[in-house]
Amino acid sequence: MQARWRDLVERRLPEAARGRPDWPVRLDHCFARILLDNTCGGPWRESVAPPAWANMPPARLAAAVELGEAVLADRADLVLLDGRSLRWRGKRSVPPAPEALREGALTLRRWRRADDAPFAALNADPAVMRHFPALKTPAESLREARGLDRRFAADGFGPWALEMPGEPFLGFVGSMRLVRPMPFRGGERAGAAVEVGWRLARPGWGRGLATRAARLALGDLFGRCGIGDVLAFTAAGNAPSRRVMERLGMRRDPAEDFDHPGVPADSPLRRHVLYRLSAAEFHAANGAAA
Repeated sequence: MQARWRDLVERRLPEAARGRPDWPVRLDHCFARILLDNTCGGPWRESVAPPAWANMPPARLAAAVELGEAVLADRADLVLLDGRSLRWRGKRSVPPAPEALREGALTLRRWRRADDAPFAALNADPAVMRHFPALKTPAESLREARGLDRRFAADGFGPWALEMPGEPFLGFVGSMRLVRPMPFRGGERAGAAVEVGWRLARPGWGRGLATRAARLALGDLFGRCGIGDVLAFTAAGNAPSRRVMERLGMRRDPAEDFDHPGVPADSPLRRHVLYRLSAAEFHAANGAAA
C-alpha cells in the first residue's frame, strides 16, 4: 500500500493533472495534502507523524489511496476536497455555523473538550456499538470527536453534540458529507452526498430525542445551508435507527440496499439499508416549523 500511495501522488496524479485544467493543484505535495486531510478529517500532521506514507495506519492509508483513485476516475470532486483542506488550514472559510440550535429543552451545540470522556464511554459501550463492527479505543474516540467537530469548518455543517437539562452530553446528531465513494446512486462521487446520522448514549434512548434532534438539524441543513437532499444508512438489523429514519419521513427502496465497503465481507453487519429525504419533502411535512 505504501508503494501504491507514493506512485499515486508522486507520478499518476501529477501526470493526470497535465490534461485537467479544471483541477486546482498540479504538484505532488498538494495532492498528498488534499487526500490526507480529507481522510484524516483535518490537517493530517495533527494525527500522523511525517512521512505520512510510512506512519499512517494501514486502513487510513488505504482510504486515502481509494480517494485518490476516485479523483483519477472522476468520481471525486477535487475542487471540493481542496476547499475543505484549505478551510481546515485557515486559508479559506465558510460562513460560521451557529453555536447551538434549540427546540424546547433540547439543545444541539458545537463540541467541547468536556465531551471527550462521555463520548469515549459511549463508543466503548457494547450496547451502543452493537451495530458497528467494533468498539472504539479512547484514542480512536478522541480522533473521531475532533474530526466530527472539524466538519463545521470544512462544510458549514456537521454532527452536533446533544444535551438536555442536567444531561450535558447524550451523543451526537447531525449531517456529514461523504468523502469516500459508496455503492449507491449519488454516492459514487466522493463529496457529493450528505448523510444524516446519530449515535446516542443509553440514557438518551426511548425518549424520542434522536428524531427530535435530527428534525432540528435537518431544518438547519436544508434552510441555512441550502442542501437539497440527504440520505441515511445503517445495518439492516438496526431497527431503532430505521424507525427514526421512517419517523423523519425518509423513504427506502429495497433495491438500493447495499454491502458497506467499510465492513468486513464475513460480518453480519455488512448488509445496509438506504433511506432518502429531499428538502422539499421535509418542508412539506414540517411546514413553517422547518
